[in-house]
Amino acid sequence: MDWMFLILAGLFEVIGVIGIKRTAEKNNWINNIILLAGFMISFQLLIRAMETIPLSTAYAVWTGIGTIGAALVGMVFFKESRSWIRILCILGVIFSVVGLKLVN
Repeated sequence: MDWMFLILAGLFEVIGVIGIKRTAEKNNWINNIILLAGFMISFQLLIRAMETIPLSTAYAVWTGIGTIGAALVGMVFFKESRSWIRILCILGVIFSVVGLKLVN
């Protein structure tokens, strides 16, 4: 169950990052609520996951999900680069996160 909390924490981190981007483009209440709610929920879920998952693994997985999610959201919704090297780097992060899960 704690792994589910950790995955959800990573996904809510992505929502918080979307809130940052939206706030940078237009600073209004809705965008600020997306930013704050995304990170607040993310941190609460991360705290819950870390009750049983080791710190180093939990933090690496959480940041990995956030990094991958933010990169994919940027490419799909904000027209950021889709170069092959960027995609290769995303795959590297995925393999690293999966590797950490396997050795935990």
